[in-house]
Amino acid sequence: MPAEPLYRYQSSLEGILDFLTRPPLSVVQYQAAARKFAELIDHFDQGTNQKPRDKRYDRVTLVRLTYEYARTEESKGNFLRAFFESAGTPVDDNLNAHPIDLSNPNTEAALRDSIHNFADYLFENFFLPLKASARKTPQPSPASHSAVLSILQEPHTFLGTPDRVAALRGACLIRDHHRCVITRLFDCEEAEKRINSSRLQGIVALDDEGNPFTPGNKYDLLQVAHILPHSLTQLSANNDLNNSKAAALAILNMFDHGAAHLIEGTDIDRPGNAITVTIFMRQWFGNFKVFFEPVEQQAHTYRIDTFSPMILGDVLPVTRTLYLTESRTIDPPSPRLLAIHKAIAHILHLSAAGAYIDKILRDLEDQSVREDGSSELDLLVKLKLQLQGWPAGQAAEGRS
Repeated sequence: MPAEPLYRYQSSLEGILDFLTRPPLSVVQYQAAARKFAELIDHFDQGTNQKPRDKRYDRVTLVRLTYEYARTEESKGNFLRAFFESAGTPVDDNLNAHPIDLSNPNTEAALRDSIHNFADYLFENFFLPLKASARKTPQPSPASHSAVLSILQEPHTFLGTPDRVAALRGACLIRDHHRCVITRLFDCEEAEKRINSSRLQGIVALDDEGNPFTPGNKYDLLQVAHILPHSLTQLSANNDLNNSKAAALAILNMFDHGAAHLIEGTDIDRPGNAITVTIFMRQWFGNFKVFFEPVEQQAHTYRIDTFSPMILGDVLPVTRTLYLTESRTIDPPSPRLLAIHKAIAHILHLSAAGAYIDKILRDLEDQSVREDGSSELDLLVKLKLQLQGWPAGQAAEGRS
């Protein structure tokens, strides 16, 4: 494969990321692309090939892990096609016909830049806005039981976001037995309501398992946490997805081909994309620092673990079997979406992109621009516009 085409990195992957309208790679194409990708990553995944700017996060590791955590061969094929086509090299049966001369400094530099630019595209259009927006799930009061049943039977009954999320919170509380799926603490508001009601009736207040509340029980305020953030598919004022969010959904299909359909439109506010947690755990889960690992041969059972054992070591790891409603009218948390969440969590942690995003978010909250340039002004501007729901391209236009 001649090195020349790899010099032409495309700053926009529009069209390249349109996986659903294109046939998957053939077996020959997939195998050739996988071998070539492994050759490049093995070469550049060495400390001697790191540039000073890589101290922000490990770009090669982010690219490698995004490929490795793709859930199916078709998803991996989507990634390989985007990776090579972004560098101006289409994936065809002749991809491995010409070796790459990595001993040539110009070729090596061009390939390194191509990998780094692809990593930056994934970082800026997926990982950064995803992690930033995951902390912003709205928390209206849970809808009444009748309203929950109504929206489950007729998903479009509530068209407004607050009503949908209120119904979602109510549905998750019912499904999860009013307990945090991680700590198993009971919702304090629901407990108080049941205790007061039972006192008036002269009966004993019971939890969802039929056990009486006792003074020794522990409670907490519970909220709903989206597995993939609510704002990922939030429409603009023109009732459409902006380019930035459309790109994020396309990148999502590189993790699990077709997974974007699970959260299209109002489906992102369905119970399959949410869990009930304490406020404290919602922060850690939303920051992709707590993740769910499925236990083999045990349906809806997970080993819940963390990348912050010094802080959460008294709670995690723990194995939990998620509650299911007897009638199965409320969907359980989607194993596919939990797997994607876990993959994102590992990529962010192992590439150090998560820590870098935390720094960017601190700068955004502080509204600080450091004199030494370490505040990444360009990313701050772009992220602020993304969180406001504007097309990210407007950020670039505003700086030109």
